[in-house]
Amino acid sequence: MLAFSMAVEPLRIANRMGGRDCYRWSLVSLDGEPARASNGISVLPDMALKEAKERARTGERPDFVFVCGSLGVERFHSRELNTWLGTLYRQGAGVGALDTGAWVLADAGLLDGKRCAIHWESLPAFSERFPEAEVYADLFEVDGSIYTCAGGTAALDMMLHRIGEDLDDATVTKVCEQALTDRMRSSQDRQRLPLRARLGLQNSKLLFIIELMEANIAEPLSLLDIARYAGLSRRQIERLFRRNLGRSPARYYLEIRLDRARHLLIQSDVPIVEVAVACGFVSASHFSKCYRELYGRSPQQERQGRERLLA
Repeated sequence: MLAFSMAVEPLRIANRMGGRDCYRWSLVSLDGEPARASNGISVLPDMALKEAKERARTGERPDFVFVCGSLGVERFHSRELNTWLGTLYRQGAGVGALDTGAWVLADAGLLDGKRCAIHWESLPAFSERFPEAEVYADLFEVDGSIYTCAGGTAALDMMLHRIGEDLDDATVTKVCEQALTDRMRSSQDRQRLPLRARLGLQNSKLLFIIELMEANIAEPLSLLDIARYAGLSRRQIERLFRRNLGRSPARYYLEIRLDRARHLLIQSDVPIVEVAVACGFVSASHFSKCYRELYGRSPQQERQGRERLLA
């Protein structure tokens, strides 16, 4: 709902500031029934996909279509929607995605070889499922006529970018003032807080080591390799982690890998053994043992819990 509102409201404000209908929009659901957001609020569509397709055939083709995704998108597949999106794209319409909607565009084959953005929580699973897409942890990406964003407030930035292309910078400024935001963020701005702010750490060497760990999940670095890259001794690294994080570097590295595994289990249908390999574990049994020790449940139970939630 946040991404959806952040996409529509800038257009409404632009219309109001311009004193004319610069933008018009219609809401479409597969069956024409209300779409229930993850916060429990239902959105009433203007038409079903069937009607939207018929209108496009009779000359009312949209200039742009955005897909808004939510939790559980990895289980969604619609051949009818994929065909429609592909047809619109080939006919010259712009195609975009809000939040996890990029998953739908990738499923339709529209992101092969294209730069795209998706919410950081879904990025590991998305990368595993769609290796042909060039996915980045940016706020939004524009590749030709394909627009994707990370969701949340990033939808506002992407729409401000679009308004700037369609209208002018003065209108963008007016929309920002009405929305009480001080600026349009760059497409390459971070989705997440920098490590320094996220972890409350100040030591630059420690932050560098953690960044190394986060960048090497599938093939974990040894402590000797980390020490060499950081220009520190093993003993110095051990002291840094104990003093600032209350655990050994090996333990912290393990928790980073298990956190990545948890996202893959929740956000994708990647087999558990492949999740283990993707997160640097040599065997599924060792992965399961470590996972249970940290989270109090097995990877299989985590996956089953997700299935019950989405049922």
